[in-house]
Amino acid sequence: MFSSKESFKVALTERLEKKFGKDAKDASPIEIYQTIGTLVKEKMNKSWVETNKHYLKNEEKQVYYFSMEFLLGRLLESNLLNTGTLTTVKDALIELGMDPEEIFEQEHDAGLGNGGLGRLAACFLDSLASLELPGHGCGIRYKYGLFQQKLIDGHQVELPDYWLEEDYVWEVRRSDKAIGVRFGGNVNPEFIDGRLTFHHTNYETVMAVPYDVPIVGYENQTVNTLRLWSAESTTNDFNFHSSNRNDYYKYLEYKRSIESISEFLYPDDSYFEGKLLRLKQQYFLVSAGVQSIIKMFKEKYNNDLRKLPEKITMQINDTHPSLVVPELMRILMDEEGFGWDEAWAITTETVAYTNHTTLSEALEKWPVSLVQQLIPRIYMIIEEINERFCQMLWFDFPNLREKIPQMAIIAYDQVHMAHLAIVGSFSVNGVAKIHTDILIQKEMKDFYTVYPNKYNNKTNGITHRRWLLNANPKLAELITDTIGKRWISQPKELIGLLKYASDPSFQEKVRNVKQDNKRKLARLIKDQCGITVDEHSIFDVQIKRLHGYKRQLMNIFHIIHLYNVLRENPNLDITPRTFIFGAKAAPSYYFAKEVINLIVTAANLINNDPVVNNKLKVVFLENYSVSLAEKIIPAADVSQQISTASKEASGTGNMKLMMNGALTLGTLDGANVEIKEMVGDENIFIFGLTAQEVLNYYQFGGYNARHIYNSDHRIRTILDQLVNGFFNKDEYEFKDIYYNILSNNDEFFVLKDFDSYIEAQEMVDQNYRDQNNWLKKSITNIAHSGKFSSDRTISEYASEIWRLSPVHV
Repeated sequence: MFSSKESFKVALTERLEKKFGKDAKDASPIEIYQTIGTLVKEKMNKSWVETNKHYLKNEEKQVYYFSMEFLLGRLLESNLLNTGTLTTVKDALIELGMDPEEIFEQEHDAGLGNGGLGRLAACFLDSLASLELPGHGCGIRYKYGLFQQKLIDGHQVELPDYWLEEDYVWEVRRSDKAIGVRFGGNVNPEFIDGRLTFHHTNYETVMAVPYDVPIVGYENQTVNTLRLWSAESTTNDFNFHSSNRNDYYKYLEYKRSIESISEFLYPDDSYFEGKLLRLKQQYFLVSAGVQSIIKMFKEKYNNDLRKLPEKITMQINDTHPSLVVPELMRILMDEEGFGWDEAWAITTETVAYTNHTTLSEALEKWPVSLVQQLIPRIYMIIEEINERFCQMLWFDFPNLREKIPQMAIIAYDQVHMAHLAIVGSFSVNGVAKIHTDILIQKEMKDFYTVYPNKYNNKTNGITHRRWLLNANPKLAELITDTIGKRWISQPKELIGLLKYASDPSFQEKVRNVKQDNKRKLARLIKDQCGITVDEHSIFDVQIKRLHGYKRQLMNIFHIIHLYNVLRENPNLDITPRTFIFGAKAAPSYYFAKEVINLIVTAANLINNDPVVNNKLKVVFLENYSVSLAEKIIPAADVSQQISTASKEASGTGNMKLMMNGALTLGTLDGANVEIKEMVGDENIFIFGLTAQEVLNYYQFGGYNARHIYNSDHRIRTILDQLVNGFFNKDEYEFKDIYYNILSNNDEFFVLKDFDSYIEAQEMVDQNYRDQNNWLKKSITNIAHSGKFSSDRTISEYASEIWRLSPVHV
């Protein structure tokens, strides 16, 4: 049906008639999208079946990637791209009088993630399939995504993101593979035939029903699986035998409580009920996933679970799925009859852990009482793991005895999930060279002393198919015309562009592509925000989750500073600049929401001031998402990666923007360090404290934010403007930002790095004036971006951690 435009048009018309009883010209865009999606999935289904049969028949080793987030974005266009049918379908739709972009935009972004963590997982799935590697995702089918962000009077307002309002054409419900997950109850130990056994009684069973989403590789026959678990209830589980009215309402209440487990991505865990629900989500995912894998494995390998590490790796993405370790132990001991030592050997050769942070608040800890109450048998296993680990430290590492309270899995009435993941896995990896070094030398130094062979680095990557080939097709086409198409399968071949970096003809073509992308983004900004921006200004972009350490605050402080300077000297010679923000703040993160309010308030003031109107514009694009990123990134000139050094594990936005020709303005943090090493000092704008300097301040003190406030008139002016009514609001509107900086001694060194940041911004301004030189830098960045393809990252995981080989289907 996709072999030609004509055959596709016939298939589309026939299916529209069958499905909706409509002719193509009468069908709505959403009906056309759903019909095309159904046709594409049917095209993939044969390969999907063949892939799974091939893996099992040939007993291939497989990896299961456990993650609480998979930020997939829209799949129709990328699936058409990967199946080699995108051009055919686009051309056919145009001939039918339809706008392909309008059709593609009918698809709602799958609300399965928050930011970089979830998008990384999605990129990894794409690379696994495209490299013909047997690897699958394991996540939760959240009914509601993070939230839809609306800005009302400058304030973020959260609305439900019901992304499943329309049928999700890509999923297949597998009710025959449902798994029971147990919560609560009592665990009673008993000796039977001289062996200690555990009986779990009075528990509540939640049915985990899998919904499978096919993950198709690029121009091959591999179709892997993302399995998403949905929490569902049954009347049998409730023992619903009475027609009593009270029982009926109790059943409805019970049904609601069960379904809430997979209802929201990241419930607010600032209160007990939220913590309970979040821990419930984590065990729900882990138990359903591990039970499903073990069930499949036993059927294939005749119940010989000793072979598990040879054939399966369970990779846990950050600390959220750390309960994989005790859950696998539970199954091996309680259900399969293994003793502790043998179960532990199997578990610690099967599980691998990726750490994504140095932030202590992100290294999850759960109150002991909560874990005991919710998953009592799992808590008993964690307790035993902890006891054995602490004894090992005491006897084998006497020099670490005084560190045992800091290293224990259970300490100070908390269960430390990162410690559980480290102790229970065979591999612990960071996600950028500097991040892994910090883990080894500081954050996890004591664990590294115990387990030096576990630690390794796997610098993150992005799928160049979505973020260049799909998001920026004109640039991709230009690259292919210049160096051939081999770069699509071998992204390191992009280095071939270096020889054209100074070529005036190629530079002009790159400039035209960028200008066309800027024109499109300017139209979007006009449509969504009502703001007219200069298409020839510098598009300066910061798009990422809003957090103190990511320092959107420093960005808006600099903008306010520029505004102050321009008000004093309207004729100042500066290159016109459009600052573009996209960010969501967690609903309970008050400070981050105040920063959004400041950005929007400052934007309203600046954008409506005729004195600076032709030199400065500020745009906050609400409801930042993968689909919005695909429109912003190709148009960006400057990529702001300005996190406090040592805080950003890697970043992947820096890679996406670099790959599309934006120049990085950033600190020596995360993957910025490796980008700098690749492109050279002259092709990146670096400023600010180093990671070691930041860590020294945290450890030894010596920083005084108020001193900088008193000595730098630019900073004093900006901070005072927050509380003196300058922004035409209540003078106390931004007092919390003011006091957060000065009373908390500027936790993320915004003031300390501000002077260096202004200098770097001035360098951006001066460099942009020489367009030939700027384009040379831009092309150099694109040429070196192949290293940051997730194909490279996944190849390293496969060979160095998973011991996984490509399988040609």
